[in-house]
Amino acid sequence: MKKFFLAAGIAVSVLLTIVLVMGSSQVPYESEISEAHIETKEAAPVKEIYREIGGILRAGETMYDIFKRHGLDMQELLFMREASAGIYRLRNVSVGQIYQLKVDEQNKLRSFIYRINDDSVLNIVREGDGFTAEKAAVKYEKRIAAIGGLIENNLVSSIGGGSDRLRLALTLSDIFAWDIDFTTDMRNGDIFKIIVEELYENGEFKKYGSILAAEFVNNGEAYHAYRFEYGDIKGYYDQEGKSLRRAFLKAPLNYRRISSGFSKGRFHPILKKYRPHHGVDYAAPVGTPVSAVGDGTVLFAGYRGDYGKLIIIRHPNGYETRYGHLSRLDRGITKGVKIKQGDTIGYVGSTGLTTGPHLHYEMGMNGILINPINMKIPAGRHLPDSAREEFIQLTNAMTVKFASINPIGTTVAAKDAVETDDDKI
Repeated sequence: MKKFFLAAGIAVSVLLTIVLVMGSSQVPYESEISEAHIETKEAAPVKEIYREIGGILRAGETMYDIFKRHGLDMQELLFMREASAGIYRLRNVSVGQIYQLKVDEQNKLRSFIYRINDDSVLNIVREGDGFTAEKAAVKYEKRIAAIGGLIENNLVSSIGGGSDRLRLALTLSDIFAWDIDFTTDMRNGDIFKIIVEELYENGEFKKYGSILAAEFVNNGEAYHAYRFEYGDIKGYYDQEGKSLRRAFLKAPLNYRRISSGFSKGRFHPILKKYRPHHGVDYAAPVGTPVSAVGDGTVLFAGYRGDYGKLIIIRHPNGYETRYGHLSRLDRGITKGVKIKQGDTIGYVGSTGLTTGPHLHYEMGMNGILINPINMKIPAGRHLPDSAREEFIQLTNAMTVKFASINPIGTTVAAKDAVETDDDKI
């Protein structure tokens, strides 16, 4: 086993070299290296010459193609597949990912390393006549970024462009999903402050990690979230140590326009008459995922009159939610299925009596329909007393960081490296 981890470490180091030398090039390469492999008391260390083969997978390319191109033993490829079958199937290698093989002077494979995704690397190393495999976590250099800004129109555009900032906005909205409906509650001039991990590889920013703390001032009211771990406890808590997770989310969609609110007498655009509208309509493109606002059991999943494709979920304590006009239901959503809060249950459409794509969302309690926007959701559970001191230390430290962020005129106020790892992959 020690030999395996030693070899895996060597392979990881070599992959770093590949990344640095190749950059964005997709041209495969070969090189030779000498390595001290055997050392005895009677003789000088014996040098073994290894050949490195590496590159970035091209469209349509498979491991079979790579082995064939370099004249490698196909039987060894079969052994590699067997070794990694329970960890990662080599048939799933994908275009744009980095790979590196090391072969000896007899053209025998010594090791293989493949970047599965941003978070994982596959290591396969020869051991005797066979191979062993492991999936290793990518180790990034972590830095802490303090990001702040003012809301203008919506959260996504206010945080900034790019897919990484979009994911950051979605994560922030998920954290405050029990307190703030980012469709109905947002106001221009609202303030956000975020303390978040930035993950770097070879000195280059790769992506955001966990949000450590966040502050959102919505319509003059401040909301706080602190990421806290204590034994088996893990989650986001407010300043008083109450969990942000509650029985219901504020909305089943993110960043969507309210096209029609809860009303006792709304003029129907198709029927051309006034009638009650006991729900909220969220305008959104066809195919937008719809999430269950709380844990429950599916009572109905299918087509029903004006609702079109509809899902009804029964929740604890007499609550019920309805999701109408769906284009389709998610796989496995049928009557009797247990649902967890945040699960995708269907997708926005325009089935039934509707003028365009939107989600019709209703909530009821003990058979009476209520306005979900005005509903007050009970507070979450408190942290245990034994965790209070450690939690207070965390909130005090984050309060200092929040104070250093000036949201006006800048989206990134401060950055400081607080943790590094020399074993970056």
